[in-house]
Amino acid sequence: MAFNLESTDIGPREGRLGSITGYMGNLEDLASQGKCGTLQGCTRCFSQASSCLSGCSLAMLGQMSDVAIIHHGPAGCSASASSQATKLVAEQLGIKNTSVYIGTDLNERDTIFGAMDSLRDIVLEVYRRYRPNAIFVGNSCATGIIGEDIDSLVEELKDEIDVPIIAVHCEGFKSRIWATGFDIADHAVLRGLVEPPKEKRNTINFKNFFESARDEITELFARFDLKPVFLWTNTTVEEVKHLSEAVATTSICGTLGNYLGNGLEELYGVPYIRTINPLGIAGYETWLREIGDVAGKRDQVEKYIDEQRAIYIPQIEEVKKELTGLKAVLGMGPGYTFEVTRVLNELGIEVVWALAWHYDKKYENGDTPPSMEYLLENDINFEVSISDQQNYEVMNILNRYKPDLYLSRHPGSTVWATKQGTAAYFVADEYEIFGYKHTLEFAKGLVDTIRNRSFEDNMAKHSKLPYTDWWYEQNIDKFFEQAK
Repeated sequence: MAFNLESTDIGPREGRLGSITGYMGNLEDLASQGKCGTLQGCTRCFSQASSCLSGCSLAMLGQMSDVAIIHHGPAGCSASASSQATKLVAEQLGIKNTSVYIGTDLNERDTIFGAMDSLRDIVLEVYRRYRPNAIFVGNSCATGIIGEDIDSLVEELKDEIDVPIIAVHCEGFKSRIWATGFDIADHAVLRGLVEPPKEKRNTINFKNFFESARDEITELFARFDLKPVFLWTNTTVEEVKHLSEAVATTSICGTLGNYLGNGLEELYGVPYIRTINPLGIAGYETWLREIGDVAGKRDQVEKYIDEQRAIYIPQIEEVKKELTGLKAVLGMGPGYTFEVTRVLNELGIEVVWALAWHYDKKYENGDTPPSMEYLLENDINFEVSISDQQNYEVMNILNRYKPDLYLSRHPGSTVWATKQGTAAYFVADEYEIFGYKHTLEFAKGLVDTIRNRSFEDNMAKHSKLPYTDWWYEQNIDKFFEQAK
């Protein structure tokens, strides 16, 4: 894909990547249709279980430590300001976080007559009062519909403000896929902050969500004489300017890092680590070796792998004995759905059904996602459905398959699974299965979950669910057949 930094806007994942939000079948069929170009997503007439791409976009940008986010929209849209919780993490890490998140509080009069004058005043006041090192001005559905021209305003204000000011076109209605917001945020950064390289640094751009393993990864990379720059949580504008000078770019999640990684590679020649994610044994080792090759540190990486395998593999194999033969259902984002499936397979657990919020049939470079390629190459196949993670659908699937475990990245669905009596495991942290150590901890957590069933049993006994036997008897496959 050609990255066009002249444009302030990018298309949604549906158009750029052929991503879909409706499918039911199996992994082999999904992949083969994606590769040959015949994959067509179903259209959903009802959905209550998605998120807003504005939140994904501006919340990501708002995690930087020295910027201002101005969300041009109604007060309710400012719920995205929850990203400012990263200030608590910054304080614990000894990082000064001065970022602010401002909503313009669009009202009925504004939606009729426009609010560009007040937006201009707000931008100038935010700059005067907070002196951020960069300002992002983001649209909302309401301002997108009435045609507020934030691009022209940003261009005008560049003469009055001496820090980067960047338009972010994140109207929530433009895509059914909230992960489009990740791409929009990265496009804004590539356009407005990243500068051409002047020198090479020993840094690796590390795209993640909340940097919970900052100390651990910093220590890991130090063994290879490398330094991670975490994006975007608590990153400074100055650090972002130099992303083009890094040794490589990597990400904890392919869905999250795809646009930035491919963009930096195409625009500035920074290699993007496109392996399966560093979750589980195979993922961690493949990822480390690729970094070692790109950075010229392969010998150091192999030494580290040998040391760690001697410590952790025997322990993982021992715990695996209690997990082998179990069956699981997953409900996660597309990156984690297929990555965690691989890890469960390593631990001897069979995935009988996997639900993903959406599916990208390709990434920005035109390749099939590595997580999918790995499963196919290793003959791992299972039932797959896309974007039927609404509670009433998840409950139907769990009732039908009665798995030993249900794993989710989203706590709302684990609550309902527990009420049904299904042992549920919430994969809360992005680093929960990172590397040998956390894979071992993850495996032990699964063992604890299947051993200690009193909570689920009691919840099931005392919970009256709204789902009747009639609903559970429905053939869920038929709903998708009718939607095609």
